[in-house]
Amino acid sequence: MTLSPPWRKALLTLHVVTAVGWLGVDVVLLTLGVAGARGSDPDVVYPVMALVGQAVFVPLSVLAWLVGVASALLTPWGLVRHRWVLVKMVITTVMLGAVLFALLPNLQAAELGAATPPDARQGLLAAPIVSSTLLVVATVLSTYKPWGRIGRAGAVRTGQRPARPAAGSRGPGARPGPAGTRTETAVRVPTG
Repeated sequence: MTLSPPWRKALLTLHVVTAVGWLGVDVVLLTLGVAGARGSDPDVVYPVMALVGQAVFVPLSVLAWLVGVASALLTPWGLVRHRWVLVKMVITTVMLGAVLFALLPNLQAAELGAATPPDARQGLLAAPIVSSTLLVVATVLSTYKPWGRIGRAGAVRTGQRPARPAAGSRGPGARPGPAGTRTETAVRVPTG
């Protein structure tokens, strides 16, 4: 099932908003982690990290992942049709797992302020560095869409377009013309 174009655009907009929000809050957590590592008041920095992380970052991470899955399943891109979509889904799924099972306990420990254990402090700095990098990689994948489709003939995998039938035939190169007539697309064949 795929959505109509207006609904696809709405879903794409929601996907972009949640993904940008995820990256933005990640940068905020990174900034706070750096501030904590550089000696800012731990009774201020770490509780703020805990609040921002638990109230905004974790729910936004889950929402961005869910919207990404919906975008893959309800649009022509598909979840396993294109390598870049699959790689992006793997990256974001691993990140979501890291948020829920590695970062969240550190965020809960950060509520202690100055009593936040040193290993939790290190995790609060390392996690946003890794996740920001991975979110930028996912953005690059979304922009450049490398690697072609999964399970197609070699010509498509190498980035070449499949050959179209010659002009005048009624094959896949034909497309609807004005008033329901069919017109043919011109095919240029290189001579060599």
